[in-house]
Amino acid sequence: MTRTDRQHRLLPSHLVEPGGSGASRPRRTARDWVVDTTLFLLAALVGLLAADASAQYTSATVTLLDQLAGAAACCALWLRRRWPVGLAVGLCLVSAVAPVAAGAVLASLFSVAVRRPFREVAWIGALALAASVTQVFVRPDPTINVGLALAIGFVFILLVTAWGMLVRSRRQLFEALRERARRAESEAELRAAQAQRLAREAIAREMHDVLAHRLTLLSVHAGALEFRPDAPPEQIARAAGVIRDSAHEALQDLREIIGVLRAPGENGDGDRPQPTLATLDALVDESREAGADVVLDTTVDDPAAVPAATGRTVYRIAQEALTNARKHAPGTTVTVTVRGQPGEGLTVDIHNPAPAGPVPHVPGSGQGLIGLTERAALAGGRMEHGPAPDGGFALHAWLPWPP
Repeated sequence: MTRTDRQHRLLPSHLVEPGGSGASRPRRTARDWVVDTTLFLLAALVGLLAADASAQYTSATVTLLDQLAGAAACCALWLRRRWPVGLAVGLCLVSAVAPVAAGAVLASLFSVAVRRPFREVAWIGALALAASVTQVFVRPDPTINVGLALAIGFVFILLVTAWGMLVRSRRQLFEALRERARRAESEAELRAAQAQRLAREAIAREMHDVLAHRLTLLSVHAGALEFRPDAPPEQIARAAGVIRDSAHEALQDLREIIGVLRAPGENGDGDRPQPTLATLDALVDESREAGADVVLDTTVDDPAAVPAATGRTVYRIAQEALTNARKHAPGTTVTVTVRGQPGEGLTVDIHNPAPAGPVPHVPGSGQGLIGLTERAALAGGRMEHGPAPDGGFALHAWLPWPP
């Protein structure tokens, strides 16, 4: 926020920059009119009292000039919102020789203290004190002691200035609180947007991890039927069965993901449980039924003891690795090795050798391994993947398993 904006917020109805163009000055509100009128009447009352007191020991000409100066000073207060500093300086100089301008000087000092920074308030206040001292000696009041007159001038100037600075500080505090509330609201909106983005990324990752496996089975077996129309009826029936089962499983998984987006209570009672390490055997059996050669080697005696989130991550890693092996290295033997115990973590190694011949292209998003790396990191673990020394592909992951 710029300095002009801060001033405009502190005093919505005063001129943003002193001496600025009329287009930048907001119109007075009803409150502004009440405040300006009240200050004008108070300044006029003080001026009348001072004029009545000075008329007792001055000539008629001087009294008339005082009255004219006092009236002009009071009328000039209507410009205090546009030129607060210039008006205060001019009124201080006038008050040095015209006591009737004292009320207008106090009103202008109040405006300066409310609107301007402390440095300007300090030197204008010093000018007002100097003008008050000058007035005591240039236009002495024989009915009041000089010391008392000086003290009265000092007290009134300091009180009005302190009052104006207090009003300014309160307005600044209010503006700071408003800005803090506005910033907190913006930060809350940003956090909500980030939460939505993270939720969308999580849903996209889950969609890929769940559906890519099923759809790859559909693609591979449909391609086999297309390129082997002369296959034995038993192979065609088996491929058709895999396609039917994979399509059914894909629909079931899609229903589960959509169910996550529903409001609480809208999910059906028949939702299937989320996969864990205990269901890794079923995933391997499913891949074997689809024609893949998979070897599962695990030393985890009780898969149900593995935390559900960790087991689900292992399942998704194995699922993606088997899907990639089926796409890029069909006919090879995929080895899935799972090691670990509580307190040491869970290690997953998946390896497949290079395919023996050319492999037909199967389309894919290329984001599966990236998503699994992020999933492993979110679970507090890590995952590495890349070409193996024998020309195949290897994947290594470690996930925490609290004791």
